[in-house]
Amino acid sequence: MKNMLKTTLLLASLTGLLIIVGRLIGGTAGMFIAFAFALMLNFGSYWYSDKIVLKMYHAKEVTEYESPQLYDIVRNLAMRAQLPMPKVYIVETSMPNAFATGRDPKHAAVAATTGIMNILTPEELEGVLAHELAHVKNRDTLISAVAATIAGVITMLATWARWAAIFGGIGSRDDDGSNNIVGFIALAILAPLAATIIQFAISRSREFGADAEGARISQKPWALASALSKLESGAQNYQPRKNDVQPSQNTAHMFIVNPLRGSSLMKLFRTHPATEERIRRLNEM
Repeated sequence: MKNMLKTTLLLASLTGLLIIVGRLIGGTAGMFIAFAFALMLNFGSYWYSDKIVLKMYHAKEVTEYESPQLYDIVRNLAMRAQLPMPKVYIVETSMPNAFATGRDPKHAAVAATTGIMNILTPEELEGVLAHELAHVKNRDTLISAVAATIAGVITMLATWARWAAIFGGIGSRDDDGSNNIVGFIALAILAPLAATIIQFAISRSREFGADAEGARISQKPWALASALSKLESGAQNYQPRKNDVQPSQNTAHMFIVNPLRGSSLMKLFRTHPATEERIRRLNEM
């Protein structure tokens, strides 16, 4: 019930923001179009947001014959957590990270990057995957996928608004005929920021909960703590390779550690709690 309430608040907040974006871009007509689009987007996000995210990262589903170690770890952890066996995916990128998605435990998927499998020991990988299954068990995955989908649309519309302001405003006149260039500029700056704030306001507490539940599932809190230390270092020192899939700001909250490097100012708006604090709590378990 708690997570259902969070999902409802998330959808309402992001839907309201989308309608405001529509109002600034197209006046009253734009507001009604944005409202209709938001209804379709909410429906689509519920049913298809997991597929959208997996496709975005070119994730490939694997069987136990294609990736026996990864598949075996997920299967054993799912049994311990009393969860249905999720689908297992691999993302071809040297970025060390992992995420889970799906609207409920029966439709869940766990994805690991090739980078994370190269730097973690089997026990550390088990700790990470237990964390991701904890998100599935706590039904956090629906919140994450819906947030990524709607925030991505808001960011896209804000980009359109920025170009509209530059080129004189496509549909940039209000119903009374006044020019709305200032509104466009404010929209281009504030809409993506607001979407990000809504995302991290919900996601930070989820990470502590998933760490604790994941440690209980794996019974190895020290392994997850060690993995987090390696992943944080890996994220900070990550140098993209030619064929790597690049992480998006709109989906950063879905990963076990933030895949994006940023300045000290950007850390104020990060979607994850400080890794040092997460490690400290795990070491105290």
